[in-house]
Amino acid sequence: METFYSAEEMKDIGLKEYGRNVRISRRSSIYSPEKVSIGDHVRIDDFAILSGSVSLGSYIHIAAYSAVYGQSGVLMEDFSGLSARVLVYSISDDYSGEWMTNPTVPTEYKRAVEGPVQIGRHAIVGAGSVVMPGVHIGEGAAVGAMSLVTKDLDPWTIYWGIPCKMSKPRSRNIIELERKLMECLSGDR
Repeated sequence: METFYSAEEMKDIGLKEYGRNVRISRRSSIYSPEKVSIGDHVRIDDFAILSGSVSLGSYIHIAAYSAVYGQSGVLMEDFSGLSARVLVYSISDDYSGEWMTNPTVPTEYKRAVEGPVQIGRHAIVGAGSVVMPGVHIGEGAAVGAMSLVTKDLDPWTIYWGIPCKMSKPRSRNIIELERKLMECLSGDR
């Protein structure tokens, strides 16, 4: 059996929309697929979870054991990616003790902390990192492994730590590489 769904099987998943060369592992889980949009050249690996309103641009990779909880919306722009075991939350329970937590408790006894998450073009989130609700990761930002992202991150900057802190600027050379890739691809048509 093939690891990824075939083109025919992709039609049966029920995605809102999807582009060309989309490879989704048979071992991944997609909840509310009618709220999930996927661009071209996207790969979703084993045991990844997409849940809720998730919009993926093109040339995106979501590595194994990652989860994207998009109840309040998650947007991943072109060329962005999640390394293995990354968790992206657009909603979370309030852990202050003022409210109860977990999905088995009726809504009137809980309070949600929520906000859409945006992961900018060419941004990458390192293995084992957690992105909290309402965060915007700027274009080209890089998050080191095992980091906790609780606030917006500036473009073209490398961050790491718990909570993550700015480390140093990130090279923008990938913009030139993207241009070359697009030129190459347009010449193939």
